[in-house]
Amino acid sequence: MTQFVPVDSLARPAAPVVAAPAPGGPLSLRRAGMADIPELLRLINAYAREGIMLPRTEFEMAENIRDFSVLYAGERLVGCAALHFYGPTMGEIRSLAVDPAGKGKGHGRLLVEHLLGEARGFGLSAVFAFTYVPGFFRRLEFREVERGELPLKAWKDCLRCPKFQCCDEIAMLLPLR
Repeated sequence: MTQFVPVDSLARPAAPVVAAPAPGGPLSLRRAGMADIPELLRLINAYAREGIMLPRTEFEMAENIRDFSVLYAGERLVGCAALHFYGPTMGEIRSLAVDPAGKGKGHGRLLVEHLLGEARGFGLSAVFAFTYVPGFFRRLEFREVERGELPLKAWKDCLRCPKFQCCDEIAMLLPLR
């Protein structure tokens, strides 16, 4: 499995954070930049077509690009995830997507661990995620919680979701302190 190497959490797209052998080239994990938007849309919207994630537009991606980290194998985007803030103490890990060919190779874990490092660096006391894969987050020490334990603001994306009235995502929380 790839080793995670922490770096300055405020670094912008530049040198890779992680480098290791992988099909397609060495793995590199870094903050996303505007040039990553087409590939981010490709990956996220492929899952959206399956009803697993909410679709994103180019405008939404540009507006939230500072939240995103990207994982590349050579020149190919193999994963992404975002850390979105809800006040000075709470953040959400969202838009976690791994290319289907990379599932089971530690790419999702690498992305989440990177974002947890950022969250700690910003002094957050907890992070949460909404997921269809609670076992993945349990392995990272998240615990299942009732949605009411999370900030109401976190539900803003839920309002535009077709599953709003019958949501089957599971809320997971990880205290950081």
